[in-house]
Amino acid sequence: MLAPKALVVEDAEEFVRLNRRILEQEGFEVHVATSGERGLMAAREQDFELVLVDVALPGMDGFDVCRELRTFSDAYVLMVTGRSAEVEKIVGFRVGADDYVTKPYSPVELSARIAAMRRRPRQPKTGSGSSFGRLELNADAREVTVDGDPVAMTRIEFDLLHVLSGAPRRVFSRVQLLETVWGHAQGDAHVVDVHIGNLRRKLREALAQEDPIRTVRGVGYKFDPST
Repeated sequence: MLAPKALVVEDAEEFVRLNRRILEQEGFEVHVATSGERGLMAAREQDFELVLVDVALPGMDGFDVCRELRTFSDAYVLMVTGRSAEVEKIVGFRVGADDYVTKPYSPVELSARIAAMRRRPRQPKTGSGSSFGRLELNADAREVTVDGDPVAMTRIEFDLLHVLSGAPRRVFSRVQLLETVWGHAQGDAHVVDVHIGNLRRKLREALAQEDPIRTVRGVGYKFDPST
């Protein structure tokens, strides 16, 4: 069986060595790019399961790399930031990152975050489609359409919609969504709010009306197909 491939987009040699060692211990075949441009070139040439992207890259920064990567790849993306500023993390999630880690980080923390992402399957467990009026989900193809027209979504946005719509009107707490979609309940639950906000905006634009996701104040979210 071929080893899964991971791409490290990082210009700091000490973190290249650290990431390579950890990823190889996790069973990955590791490739390295020292700039955003080279990282995107590598990602277009090979199928990577995981991409670690440093935000502070020379030239094209990590946000731009992630944004462009999301136009052609469904790899897990772990953003590496040098600051703990919340705004930087939010920007990362908005451009399609799956998770983040802040420098300096320990091998244990990085391994845990990678393991948590990989516990969330790249493909859904069921192959059934769902239809809610004009809105349709195809779980096998991981596609969302409105009136037959595709709605572009990140992996996490699709998984959130898939989970919520799979149990209409059931209220999911933020912790439950973290566990189900991210594979762990650790970290800032505000991450869920950011991705739900992106998902709702896309649905509103595609439907040209109110979206079917409802906020249950103080608890979490639910999918209401009667909207």
